[in-house]
Amino acid sequence: MTDVEMARQAVGRWKAMAEALARDIWSYAELPYCETKSAAALCGALEREGFSVETHVAGIPTCFTAVFRNGTGTPVVGLLAEFDALDGLSQRAAWPEREAVTPGGAGHGCGHNLLGAGCFAAAMAIRDCLVQEGLGGSVVFFGCPAEEGAGSKQFMARAGCFDGIDFALTWHPGTWNQVPAKRNVAIMGGNFTFDGVAAHAGGAPHLGRSALDAAELMNVGVNYLREHMPDEARVHYAYADAGGTAPNVVPAHAVLKYEVRAPTVDQVQELFERVVNIAQGAALMTQTQMRWEITMAFSDYVPNRTLAEVVDQCLREIGAPVWTEADYRLAAQFLQTYPEPTRREMARALEPFLTGEELANWEQQPLDSRVHPFDAKECGCVSGSTDVGDAACAVPTVMLTVATACLGNVGHSWQNTAFSCSPIGLKGMGTAAEALTLSALRLLQRPDLLQRAERERAAQHGEHYRCPLPAPPRWRESQVWRRSY
Repeated sequence: MTDVEMARQAVGRWKAMAEALARDIWSYAELPYCETKSAAALCGALEREGFSVETHVAGIPTCFTAVFRNGTGTPVVGLLAEFDALDGLSQRAAWPEREAVTPGGAGHGCGHNLLGAGCFAAAMAIRDCLVQEGLGGSVVFFGCPAEEGAGSKQFMARAGCFDGIDFALTWHPGTWNQVPAKRNVAIMGGNFTFDGVAAHAGGAPHLGRSALDAAELMNVGVNYLREHMPDEARVHYAYADAGGTAPNVVPAHAVLKYEVRAPTVDQVQELFERVVNIAQGAALMTQTQMRWEITMAFSDYVPNRTLAEVVDQCLREIGAPVWTEADYRLAAQFLQTYPEPTRREMARALEPFLTGEELANWEQQPLDSRVHPFDAKECGCVSGSTDVGDAACAVPTVMLTVATACLGNVGHSWQNTAFSCSPIGLKGMGTAAEALTLSALRLLQRPDLLQRAERERAAQHGEHYRCPLPAPPRWRESQVWRRSY
């Protein structure tokens, strides 16, 4: 039996349980840091199969690890699993019309139910192969909550959870089958609170100092900043508190939430500081008080190219999911839910990646049916962010993507929620689990590559992990704590 056949068979033994977990987690649709049922489902399944489970990792109630050791226990592979949902994206499963299960409720619009369950299938399959082949090694399943919120992997890295791990693998549901070569940008988010003086807007407006005015002036200032920042940078905002609903009252309180993205941590920190300066200027102009706090920060994700070449080869040997005519019909129905101008933009974005024949037929067969090779020379970035970047700063890490939705599909959408509990999504999850298993088995037997991957990580990020978040006093003790598997 080849290692490809062994990986497929091993994952196949856990297919039914993984799909049941994916459906259960999809139905729970729990928001960041509130994933109690989802975490319990994964912990329970792993513990029943002989993994040693530790909960409340890094001080986060829904963060956990599950460990299986065989033989010498080394090398050690970590699997990074996620399972949180997104607010407002409830949607009926596999249904190509907008229909919320719970109006206004949460939904798995990023497919993290598939991500977590796919990592479970891979963990079990790697465990089985180690035992079957009599190989030394350990599998550590990292239950990583709140990737859509303030994250968890940077807290885990700061607490030393990735110490003793030789390499980490993960995947993400997507529209392509590939090991992405582009980096993900860093992000930093914060709340800006303005406090002024309330007054009668008609009778005595001169006595008021409007916090809402300050917030709006901050937004104007940031709009002018956008011309003078790197092309790859982004700044987003939302009102958390607009100062009430009475127009005849000068608002005394307002809160803005800002997120800043840039290619590197250094760049995002510098850009965030410029946003803070604008907020201070807005407060000065309106004679209000301003205070701010950092609420989240992720490092930029850079794939470890030493590992990526192996994972890329494994994904190509596993191959793309094998789609049926029913899969293509369902995907085409979802594609038609997007307006024609959106589909035209999708087609333009697909041009560099599809053959002429594929592009001509993509609206009828909008599912990626081949594996796109890893480009080791690629040095660009995508504008999305992930706390996988913080894991990659601490341990050599690679993330692959497998198609679980139609080509061109928009992430964080109701369509994505529907795909995440569909035959298409579950089939993609199975392919991802096979690729993760094969990759882990090959890398566990190549200590030379693991050493090279670690040297690459250290050259990129330094010997020790540097967290982009400031360290509150309660973290000082855990920063020097180290864990050994």
